[in-house]
Amino acid sequence: MKQLIWSELERTFKRKKTIIMLVVYLLLLGFECLFLFAMGGTTFFDPEHDVKMDSLNSSSLYLRDLAFFLTFILIPMLVVDSFNGEYASGALRLVLIRPQSRLQLFLAKWFIQCFLFFGVLVITGVTGFLFGKIVMPNVEHTIFLGGHNVDTMGAFLYTLKFYGIAFAIFLTIITLASLVSVLMPNAILSYVGLIAILIGSVYASDQLLFFFSMTDSIFYQLSGTSSDNFLFLLFPILGLSIIINITVWKKKEWIG
Repeated sequence: MKQLIWSELERTFKRKKTIIMLVVYLLLLGFECLFLFAMGGTTFFDPEHDVKMDSLNSSSLYLRDLAFFLTFILIPMLVVDSFNGEYASGALRLVLIRPQSRLQLFLAKWFIQCFLFFGVLVITGVTGFLFGKIVMPNVEHTIFLGGHNVDTMGAFLYTLKFYGIAFAIFLTIITLASLVSVLMPNAILSYVGLIAILIGSVYASDQLLFFFSMTDSIFYQLSGTSSDNFLFLLFPILGLSIIINITVWKKKEWIG
């Protein structure tokens, strides 16, 4: 299993698309700093609540404008490339010819994608924190959505919860993307299919809005102003997606 993980990590970072998209995202991080600086550090929790960034709330607010790119562009492109790209090109068949477990290969690929976007979230959070610390006013207390006045430790714990929920949402999207990728015949259909699922979920239920408007949903969740706890829906979706993925990987004819 360890060798499969290292092999998948090596293949992931040998793909030009992975490097290009990560470089693009790093440029977006820089552009976001310039944009927020030009706006005087004014952003918003949701369309109805403006807020001034400071040294304590900047990290969570920084993710807001980048979440759409991560959800609808970066995650779909890299996950689809990992799962469907190798499947469509025949590279996955060559790997599976060897006497190794399909389940372990799926878990290795899934783990690397999760690890990759965990790293992306860490870089985003640290960049937002440094931007707030260096550029925005340094404060000892800040207020989050819902009127919660917190000190430095409270803001730190709030940010950890915020990014933890964001990572759970990304895990679910990664798992859905991997499933769509092995069910669709090519990468373009996989990408379109995943985007259709994410957007269509909004029309299926208001409780699935976190797929389309992730940061708004998290702010509402942490503020206590939302009557619905979408986490009770998120984790079952994640678990069910993993189970279906495993079933498909075990039964699908990869080498035909």
